[in-house]
Amino acid sequence: MSSSTRFILKLSCPDRPGIVHAVTGFLLAQGGNILTSAQHGDGDHQRFFMRIEFESAAALDLESVRHAFSPLAAQMQMNWTLVASAAKTRVLLLVSKLGHCLNDLLFRVQTGHLPIEIPAIVSNHREFYQLAASHNIPFHHFPLLGATPEQKAAQERRIREVIEENRIDLVVLARYMQILSGEMCEYLSGRAINIHHSFLPSFKGARPYHQAHERGVKLIGATAHYVTSDLDEGPIIEQEVARIDHSMTPEQLVAIGRDTECVTLARAIQWHAEHRVLMNGRRTVVFR
Repeated sequence: MSSSTRFILKLSCPDRPGIVHAVTGFLLAQGGNILTSAQHGDGDHQRFFMRIEFESAAALDLESVRHAFSPLAAQMQMNWTLVASAAKTRVLLLVSKLGHCLNDLLFRVQTGHLPIEIPAIVSNHREFYQLAASHNIPFHHFPLLGATPEQKAAQERRIREVIEENRIDLVVLARYMQILSGEMCEYLSGRAINIHHSFLPSFKGARPYHQAHERGVKLIGATAHYVTSDLDEGPIIEQEVARIDHSMTPEQLVAIGRDTECVTLARAIQWHAEHRVLMNGRRTVVFR
C-alpha cells in the first residue's frame, strides 16, 4: 500500500478506562487498519500515552480525519497530533565551530538513513559554508562575536525569519555554542533538540570531558534533550555512554565523546521525526 495512505496518530491524556477501545474504534470506523501500536500508562501521574501507525485502502483526507477525531480528543482531554507517515520533518541545523555532528547528520540524510529534510543551516561562524554548499543547502552566517544583548536579540530574530520562511518543524543545535534567550526557548518549545557533550545530569556546563577526566570516571556519555530556558535541564530524549579508563587523556575522551554525540543526536532526531516522542512533564516517553 502507498505510504501516502499511511498515518501516525500520537496522543497523551489523563488515564481512564476505554481509551484504547475508543481510539481503535474510531480508526475502524474510518476504514483504518492498524500497522503498529504502542502505549504506556504512567501510574505516578495518571497519564496515558499512545502511538498508532495505520493505513487505509480508502483515500482518506488528512484534514477530514483530524476534524472527525477532534470531538473524541476533546472529550478525553487529549494532546494529539495526526500526520501522514510520508511527510518528512523539516529541520534547521544550528552549528558553531565544531562540525562533527553537522557532518554526520548531512551524511545520514544524503545516504537515506535519516528521514528528514534540511532546508537551511545557520551558524555564528563561517567555517562550514563550503560543507553546506557541497550538499546544496543554503548557509546563513549570523555572527555574534562580542555581541551585546541587543545584537543577540537581533540575531535571534534573523534565525526566526529563517525558521518561518522555510516552514521549519524542528531546530537542532548541532554543537551550537550559544545560549538561546528565554524568549527564543519559549518560541521553540517542544521543537528544538540540543546535544550535550555529557551524560546529564553529570558534568553540566563547559568542558565536561575534562571534568570527567578530573573525577576519574569510567564512563562518559552524551545526552540529547529538548531545549528549555533552564540550561541543560530539558526533557531527555536519548543518552549513550562509552567506556574509558585511567590511561586516557582528556583529548582522547573528547575524541571518543564526539562519536558518541553523533550517534545520540541522530537517534533523537530520528525518533522525533518519526513521531515517537511524547512529552511527560519534565520527562519524555519514547516509543522505539
